Amino acid sequence: MTAARYRARVRISGVLLLCLGTVVAAFVTHAQDPPKYQVDPSWPKQLPKNWIMGQVGGMAVDHHDHIWVLQRPRSLTPDELGAAQTPPRSECCFAAPAVLEFDGLGNLLKSWGGPGYVPDWPTSEHGIWVDAHDNVWIGGSGAEDRQVLKFTNDGKLLLEIGHPSTAPENNQDVSILGQPAGIEVDEAAHEVYIADGYLNKRVVVFDADTGAFKRGWGAYGIPLSQIDNAPPAPYDSAAAIDKQFRNPVHCAHISSDGLIYVCDRSNDRILVFTKQGKFVREFFVHKSTLGIGSVWNLTFSHDEQQKYLLVADGEDNVIWIVQRSDGAVVSSFGHNGRNAGQFHWVHQSAMDSQGNYYTGEVDTAKRVQKFTLISGAGK
Repeated sequence: MTAARYRARVRISGVLLLCLGTVVAAFVTHAQDPPKYQVDPSWPKQLPKNWIMGQVGGMAVDHHDHIWVLQRPRSLTPDELGAAQTPPRSECCFAAPAVLEFDGLGNLLKSWGGPGYVPDWPTSEHGIWVDAHDNVWIGGSGAEDRQVLKFTNDGKLLLEIGHPSTAPENNQDVSILGQPAGIEVDEAAHEVYIADGYLNKRVVVFDADTGAFKRGWGAYGIPLSQIDNAPPAPYDSAAAIDKQFRNPVHCAHISSDGLIYVCDRSNDRILVFTKQGKFVREFFVHKSTLGIGSVWNLTFSHDEQQKYLLVADGEDNVIWIVQRSDGAVVSSFGHNGRNAGQFHWVHQSAMDSQGNYYTGEVDTAKRVQKFTLISGAGK
């Protein structure tokens, strides 16, 4: 090879490497952009057996990328259950079982549970989690729901933490819960975190195998003994920052770097803790939101660093995309309404391993939706 030809080849190789580097850098930058989604109006498919779904009290995605929905059969009206009336008033419908398992295409794979399924089945289903062993955890936010139940994947009861009760709010009592709203299992530690809840104002942690109490805390990591059992005053966005959680403590989720993110819904904020309950930081999401608050649920983005939080806001009926590092809102999607991609009281959310995002609604919406990730955040 001549010297001239060698120099030409080196120049060409350098240009190719520079171009390749530019493409890789652009890809990495694009992948770290805020995620963008497109609603899939075909998901899920029509339920079998003339079934209809009620309010969505819980959603979770398991390690098979199956989507689990905990819905409330008792929230359905006689009009919606026309076929179940005596005599039938219309062709549709019958209440679906409370626990529904879907695949990514929207096919119903499994269903079980509902009122009377086991003696302490909750009166208002709220919160679901599927652990690495395919066990299904559910809670309830009804007036007497002071328990979390653990089932096998096909609905055999394994464990009960707490029990139904009419006792008043008591954040110091760890023998019962207080209308628990959210559940998540730390697999490595064999512990279950419970956002507790609609009556109590705390996070509590139990042994996931035995149900034994491990620890708990209130806002800013205060011990259970310092949590006020009195109902909070109405939320005022101009008032001093609330030193207690405000009902409901609606979710508790574990990040990939081992922090606990807690939804203080009516205070419009997220509080972050270590697994031992030490306060790390807080940030507000659309702090001017009144009513029943802006932070209903949160989901970590699909990228390895979980750079963003997707915050489901059932009062404003949008999904806020928030930087996890500082709480800055970088974008949002959704709008109040009942068309595909819109929301009415968006209540629950979950994400699969491909970054697709799922939501569930309560009040009169009573539906689930799938949003396909099209760019950004690890795509």
